[in-house]
Amino acid sequence: MAAADVVSAKKLVENLQTDLRALSNEAKKKYPPVKEAAEAGILRIRTVVAKNKDIIPALIACSGEIMQPFLLGCDTKNLRIVQICLASIQRLIAKQALSQEAGSNVVNMLWNLMDCGIEDLKVLQTTLVLVTTSTVVRGNALARAIVICFRLHFSKDNTVSNTASAIVQQVVCTVFERVLAEDAANAAGAEDHSIHQNSLKTNSRLPPKSLRPCATDAYLLFQDLCQLVNAEHPTWLLGLTEMSRTFGLELLESILNSFPQVFLRHKEFSFLLKERVCPLVIKLFSPSLKHKQNLMSTGPLVGDKPYFPLNMRLLRVVSVLINKYYSILVTESEIFLSLLVKFLEGDKPMWQRILALEVLHKLCVQLKLLRCFCLSYDMKTHSTKIFANIVNALGSFIQSLFVHPVVERQSALPGVNSGKDGLNSSPGVVGGMSLGGGLTPQPAFAYKGVWIPLINVAATGSARPVFLEMLDKLEAPTVPDGYGLSIAFTCLLDVVRSVSTIVTSELEVEQRRKDQSGSKKMNGGTVLDRNDAVLEDVDPSLKSLWEELVNASWCGVLAALSLLLEACTDETGTESILKSLEVYASLCGKLGMTVARDAFITCLCKASLPPHYALTVLNIATPQNANILHKGHKRSISRDGLSSQQGQGSDGNANEPGDGRNQVVAVGTALPTIQGTQQGPVMLTAKNIQCMRAILSVAHCHGGILGTAWHMVLTTLQHLAWILGLKPSAGGSLKVSGAAETANSVITTAVMGELPILSAMLSRLFESSQYLDEVALHHLIDALCKLSTESMEIAYANKEPSLFAVAKLLETGLVNLSRVEVLWRPVTAHLLEVCQHNHGRTRDWGAEAITSLVKASLAYKFEPPLHENLKLQTMLLSPLQELSAIQHPDIRQRQLECVLQVLHNNGETLAHGWPLVLGVIGAVSDDQGDNLIRTAFKCFQLVTTDFLPIMPRYGLQICISVAAKFGLQKEELNISLTSVGLLWNISDYLYQNRVSISEGLVKEANLVEGTNDSSPNEAPVPPFDALWLTLYSKQADLCVDSRPAVRKSAGQTLFSTISAHGSLLQQTTWSTVLWHVLFPLLDKVKKLSGAAKQDKSDISGGANILIHHSRDTAEKQWAETKVLTLAGVARVFNTWRQQLILLGDFPRAWALLLEHIESSALSTSNEVSLNALKSFQEILQLQASSPSPKVLEKAASLDTSMSAPKAEQIKRTTSGDNPKIMPQKQIENVMDDFTLWSTAWRVWHSIGINGTKPPTSKTAKTLPSQPFLTTLLQIFPTLFQHIKSKFVASDFQKLSRVLQCAVSVPIHADASPFLLPSSMQEAELTGLQEAALNAITCVSKAIGTSETMQAMHPAVFDQLLTFVTYACQAPSFGQIETRVMSKTASKQEKWESFRGSQQAEWVSMNYVPFAEKSLSMTTALYKKTATRQAVMEQQVLQNILRVLQMPLGLKYACPSASTWKLAVTSLLEILHIGLPVARNPTYNKHFKSMWLDLAAALECFLFSEHPAPVTLSVEEQQQDEAMDVKVVLLIQNEILPYSTALPPQFTAKIMGLLNRGSIHSANSSSFLDTNNSQLREEFAKTCFETLLRFSFITQSLVSEEGAITKMAMSALLQRCREVLSKYVEDERLSGKCPLPRSRMAEISFVLKALTTLMESLKKAHSGNVDVNTWDQVIDLYPTLVDCTTCTSTTVCSALRDVLSQYHDLLLPPSGAMQNGR
Repeated sequence: MAAADVVSAKKLVENLQTDLRALSNEAKKKYPPVKEAAEAGILRIRTVVAKNKDIIPALIACSGEIMQPFLLGCDTKNLRIVQICLASIQRLIAKQALSQEAGSNVVNMLWNLMDCGIEDLKVLQTTLVLVTTSTVVRGNALARAIVICFRLHFSKDNTVSNTASAIVQQVVCTVFERVLAEDAANAAGAEDHSIHQNSLKTNSRLPPKSLRPCATDAYLLFQDLCQLVNAEHPTWLLGLTEMSRTFGLELLESILNSFPQVFLRHKEFSFLLKERVCPLVIKLFSPSLKHKQNLMSTGPLVGDKPYFPLNMRLLRVVSVLINKYYSILVTESEIFLSLLVKFLEGDKPMWQRILALEVLHKLCVQLKLLRCFCLSYDMKTHSTKIFANIVNALGSFIQSLFVHPVVERQSALPGVNSGKDGLNSSPGVVGGMSLGGGLTPQPAFAYKGVWIPLINVAATGSARPVFLEMLDKLEAPTVPDGYGLSIAFTCLLDVVRSVSTIVTSELEVEQRRKDQSGSKKMNGGTVLDRNDAVLEDVDPSLKSLWEELVNASWCGVLAALSLLLEACTDETGTESILKSLEVYASLCGKLGMTVARDAFITCLCKASLPPHYALTVLNIATPQNANILHKGHKRSISRDGLSSQQGQGSDGNANEPGDGRNQVVAVGTALPTIQGTQQGPVMLTAKNIQCMRAILSVAHCHGGILGTAWHMVLTTLQHLAWILGLKPSAGGSLKVSGAAETANSVITTAVMGELPILSAMLSRLFESSQYLDEVALHHLIDALCKLSTESMEIAYANKEPSLFAVAKLLETGLVNLSRVEVLWRPVTAHLLEVCQHNHGRTRDWGAEAITSLVKASLAYKFEPPLHENLKLQTMLLSPLQELSAIQHPDIRQRQLECVLQVLHNNGETLAHGWPLVLGVIGAVSDDQGDNLIRTAFKCFQLVTTDFLPIMPRYGLQICISVAAKFGLQKEELNISLTSVGLLWNISDYLYQNRVSISEGLVKEANLVEGTNDSSPNEAPVPPFDALWLTLYSKQADLCVDSRPAVRKSAGQTLFSTISAHGSLLQQTTWSTVLWHVLFPLLDKVKKLSGAAKQDKSDISGGANILIHHSRDTAEKQWAETKVLTLAGVARVFNTWRQQLILLGDFPRAWALLLEHIESSALSTSNEVSLNALKSFQEILQLQASSPSPKVLEKAASLDTSMSAPKAEQIKRTTSGDNPKIMPQKQIENVMDDFTLWSTAWRVWHSIGINGTKPPTSKTAKTLPSQPFLTTLLQIFPTLFQHIKSKFVASDFQKLSRVLQCAVSVPIHADASPFLLPSSMQEAELTGLQEAALNAITCVSKAIGTSETMQAMHPAVFDQLLTFVTYACQAPSFGQIETRVMSKTASKQEKWESFRGSQQAEWVSMNYVPFAEKSLSMTTALYKKTATRQAVMEQQVLQNILRVLQMPLGLKYACPSASTWKLAVTSLLEILHIGLPVARNPTYNKHFKSMWLDLAAALECFLFSEHPAPVTLSVEEQQQDEAMDVKVVLLIQNEILPYSTALPPQFTAKIMGLLNRGSIHSANSSSFLDTNNSQLREEFAKTCFETLLRFSFITQSLVSEEGAITKMAMSALLQRCREVLSKYVEDERLSGKCPLPRSRMAEISFVLKALTTLMESLKKAHSGNVDVNTWDQVIDLYPTLVDCTTCTSTTVCSALRDVLSQYHDLLLPPSGAMQNGR
């Protein structure tokens, strides 16, 4: 026993003893038995304490004895004694020191006191303590104790009555608490359920035997209470004859409310509920059910008027029964709920309706109850739709308050004035006048003139009844204004909350269950927005329950809330309504109830727009929606007509007094629609803005369930944004426009501050789309696309469209890049349609959206990375590429700007997207304008500059094609030229990275479709070579561009590329290069150049620029291209000969190239023809030499920055095993193929013949130019090296013809001053002439080294001699009239003559140097070949003499003095070699006819008909005379000594020449001319001496020579006599006037000759001098003496000499007699 218990027990003993002593003292006089009993009690207590350690149990055992004094004291009825006794009894009871028997005795004692009316309060107190502290009072004793309380409750003393009432309730509760304790103590024991229903139905005092003691007491108590309420006699509470029904109902309600465990655990109690309580309640409700409230009066129509206290308590009981015992009272609850619904009808008193509302409110906050209602009733086929009825009843009640407001007032406020001002006016309006400012309107609902305030009745989710708690009211209280509507409104909100909570919580449970089972979580935000997969796995019955909950309620909820939303004037109330609508919309959506969902969404959308505007935009009044609103409940006519209200005026709700939410806060313009545009401004209220927020909230939080309703939501938001002036900005967000679109736009300050928030909410709405599942996202995108399509249709009608949908498509796409595969194609496909629209802003935003999406998607961090996902990257870039098909320039500009940004930001990660990007860049066309092309090219430059190394190798081919496209565009010449440069850069890159590129192409072979330019019969081209072929092919396309600058640049680049990088090509690829690139290019150029115009029209491309005359026609410009192309191909043939020679069709290629060269060489364009020959000259450099690094370095010489690959780097093999570099022997075999060179010879000859063919007319516009002819002839020596082995005489004849024609071509008069020398002395050998002579020289050398060609020597001499003739006689070129440069004309005179109109158009070339060079060559050649058989047989020497006769004969008449001098020199040299050969008896037969020609040649020279010019100086005369002397010396030394072997005729001619030359007479007869320069004294002397030498010095006495000399001597002496005689005569006649100088020189020379003759005669053999000769000499003496009168010193001197010779004749010499007489 605890110490505290011991102390408490001792204190109890002490108190008892004290009380007993007090009792003894009080009773000792009047009540001795009481005294004795008290004293005995003290002794008994002492004995117990002394004997027992546990005092309390001992006291209980003897409690009867201890209690005896107190019981006796109470029987005395003495107030003091009774008080002492009751106090002591209470102490014992409190310490639980009573036995059961003692307890019964106490109850009996209390009953007696109650009957006597003594200490009623103490009796009640003692009873309460006795019953509540222990269970010693049971059974009948307990019943008597309870009856005591009941009976005192009905005491007339209010204090006692009230105290008793409270104690009764406490005692009743205690009885049931005992049951709970008893059940708890026996929790392990099984209940005995074997009871019979029939035994329970009889009102027996005996309780069911199955109950335990405490339960039995409770059972009997509850049963009697039911009977008492039902006005029946109790069976257990005997002695209780009456009890009020209200009190009884209160007790029943208290028991039922506090102890549901008892009733639910024990079937006996459950039976009482069903069989006693429920029928009782229904019975008591009967008067209320029968009563109907007249709408026009306050009196009942039938039955008794409902009694408020009774009805209120009945409803409290009903509330408890349904709340606590629904599980066992399903059927009864259906009845009760139906009653509650019926109580809400309009024919019931308002207080009764309010009570029913409060009960329903308490029920509606119970989630399980609502769930059970639906499950038990609404889902049953033949059951009452209780839940639906409740919701509909709430809606009907709310509607009735607005439709019949008078009924509410009459029933609620009987006897109060119900006038209009008191009924319909709001607090803000008194007597129709508005209150002053500064007052805050009370929250209320205002609709159609009815104003009902809104009262805060309870917090959401909790019921706080007012009328149900009025237990002290005996009459129905007045219903406050708005209380009914407020409680109904709150109840409705709680229904929404409860339904939502039920479905949501159970969905969450299912979600957790599914997550725990390992299912993949859905992508979404809240459970409501991601439970589609959950619904698939949910038990169908559970899903059906959820659907029924919503189905049963949504129509009523929507009808009521839509009305309240329209009528609400409070922001908070409106917010609650909107939230409820939002919740129900989400529930309907997630459960797949699209019709219901759309109805709620429609309601929200309608509320956010003005009525007229909403009807137009949303098309709300549709039959389908009307049926929806009627479903599930009966609506009043007025409410059904709400959807068809017209306007915001008196019929609407916009102008309700005191409605601040309906004040206009924004005025804007209407957005045009397909149906039409509303006229006038559109006004938005604060409520519209609030509803807009609600729509945003619905879409933001529950977007996953909107489905097709997205379209309505977005349509509404679009219109609201338009009205508020929110316009799209960067990224798709909406911003407040800078200025109002129209003058009608008005935005209040409050709304203006809220616009950024609304804009942010709109953006967050679409940002939240990232949490939607894929299906929901597609619904959103479809709605946006549909909305955008509608805007596009509006734009087609020339109305300003909204760009809301496009902007939000962009915003949606940007936030959903993590699952871009889901949305990309539908979004971009629509945006591409937008980009094609003809409306500028629409199109611009479409482009903005697509480009922004592409840029953002490429920058997004995908897993795996984008560069590893070919399919995804291609998909992302496809829209950008598809923009290329749109012709609008602004779209292309946006596209290219996007590409540029993509390259800058994401170029490193494009990888597989390069083909698409390059395709976009390369989609250039001339109709796009220069700006687009410049932008595109800027992108391409960036690609080629920065991204070639990271580009997939197969992208290089596309890159080349794009560069070519830019080159081919015609808008920007500079871009075309730069593109050509980029192609070179690309080739450089390919070369430098050849190894990695080649390997990469092989790896990517399955990804790229390589361009194979080879034909099907050719070997396949390797990928790397195919890349080069693409490059070459594109460059070749540029080579035939219409613009000269592009052609030139492309041509240079093409051939430079091939030359520099051809080493990388495999052998088989070279064939493709030839036949698919180079030769087709030649053909195209040939065709296009042939078709080029020759006029100067539009040659500058429309630009006013000066063009050089050499390029002022298209034909001339194409000529340049043709030159460049042909030269390039020729260079390729020369540079890569080792590779080309190996080709099997090389001969065909060679022949074709030569054919092109021939065609070009014969072109009328000097430029083309000349350069064709240069190309011809280049390809002839082909030689059989082994390839070496030097050769390859030459191939790359055009790019000094690039090193050539080493030999081993290019030794790759083709698809077979054939090496690329052929063996030396094989090269030699190919090169030695005479077919190649014979073709070249044929082409050269054809060019030579056709190119130099003289015209048939006397005039010609053009003739072959000197450079052309020079180049043509310069080709021959190279060509001859390859054909000389088979070069025959006929070939030389062909060559000779070409040479003769070539050197005969004159030049144009305009060019002659620049080509012809100013004088003969300045003349030089021209290139053409030198080339012609070189051609002869190379042939001559070949003949000299070949025995088989010796017969061609005469032909060579003939050709050279032909050229020699040109020195004196310029050749003619056909019938062309030409002028020959005058010998003495000055340069100025020449120029003036060239400008003269009467002069010939063509001028012959200066052939003097050419002819002289030819003569020198002839001389040199003859020196070498004089003894050759063919030279002798063909009389070459005779031909030379014949040719030389002309320059020798012309002498000073030759165009150049050097000509005849060279002729004489050459003649002397040739004769020194030729005369010995001619005198040779072996060969003299070949020279018989030559001697006369020799004599003629000597005569022509020595005695020319053309005298020396008067300007000739003495020194020059002496030099010329020396030349004549040399000829005489030649005769003296080489001819006359061998005269016996020479023909006599020839000898006679020679002697005649000598005789003629020995004396040279002056021709002038002028006495004034004293010049003797015409006389050749030394020549004459030499001739004379020669004659004398070969006549007299000889020792031979008789000779033929001497005879001839004697004859000539006689003539000589006779001529001397004549000259002297004539002189003497002229001297006499002249008088003092001197004779001409020439006559004086002549006489002087004659005198000197006579002196010489006489000296010779004296020395000669006497036998050789005839006597007549001496006689003639002597006869001259007198004449000589006559000459002594001459005054000339020279003549006198000569005369003295000759006279001195006569000295010997004065005395006969010793031998004189022997000579004659």
